[in-house]
Amino acid sequence: MTHTDLATLDVLTVGRSGVDLYPLQTGVDLEDVVAFGKFLGGSPINVAVATARLGHRTAVLTGVGDDPFGRFVRRAVRDFGIDDSHIVVVPDLHTPVTFCEIFPPDHFPLWFYRAPTAPDLRLRPQDVPLDVVRNARLLWLTATGLSEEPSRSAHLAALDARGGHGLAALDLDYRPSFWPAEQAAHDAVRDVLGRVTVAVGNIEECNVAVGETEPGRAADALLEAGVELAVVKQGPRGVLGKTREERVVVAPTPVRVVNGLGAGDGFGGALCHGLLEGWSLRRTLEFASAAGAIVASRLECSGAMPTEAEIEALIAERPVVQGETR
Repeated sequence: MTHTDLATLDVLTVGRSGVDLYPLQTGVDLEDVVAFGKFLGGSPINVAVATARLGHRTAVLTGVGDDPFGRFVRRAVRDFGIDDSHIVVVPDLHTPVTFCEIFPPDHFPLWFYRAPTAPDLRLRPQDVPLDVVRNARLLWLTATGLSEEPSRSAHLAALDARGGHGLAALDLDYRPSFWPAEQAAHDAVRDVLGRVTVAVGNIEECNVAVGETEPGRAADALLEAGVELAVVKQGPRGVLGKTREERVVVAPTPVRVVNGLGAGDGFGGALCHGLLEGWSLRRTLEFASAAGAIVASRLECSGAMPTEAEIEALIAERPVVQGETR
């Protein structure tokens, strides 16, 4: 798919892209791995794949190098049915690669090869397709895109183009290696919280953003900063969603974890789906939790994104937890 009809675009994701080189062996230190799988990667790209797989017309705004991995990213994006016409080629930089180690159920160290910078952080305000941004039903950004110039200005230009209309979601997505200091991440995120409608992150990311580690207080602080929906992921304690009128807690969806790295992106794509469909907060979070669980049960990230039928089937299998309602 290329050059999506502006009037029909559902989701535009902006930010990090690259290639994931994941071990085909689990429980092995990276220096001892002998075989890797090559997959499309980058959190906003994974969210785009997730929303496309759920039936939405999706485009990505990102940057890649003029190299074989950059060509792979553009081809893979098209193969997933995503509009690739806003992928910027930066000729003097290489497309980033990311390695991980896989130690289920909860240890998945990451190594990002993005020095001295990455093509997606070279996005400029003039690279932002303003009409696409204005017409998309949902704009998905990540905090990583705020970590360097000119990418930060490009993200602010996209928010300016939205003018406070429609859904705009910020994945708090804190990666310490991308920032000079935690305070810099805090300041950058606080500057934009009042300009998005949804904020989603885990406890650590919420602490960076608003200085709170207790889920309820973190959600309240995000709401006070200006968002309409705060989503706080609590790992084994499930997920909290809060608006000014409603508070919902959904228990985790149990699965056998293979690789937990893409679960948050599967959650994010499914969250977008629920928001676009106008579902209740509880149904949306239950759906997102199940989607994330399915991705965690698979090796890769992008290609692991589930269909709606797969998610609904897992939800139907999950027992009702005491205190929850269906």
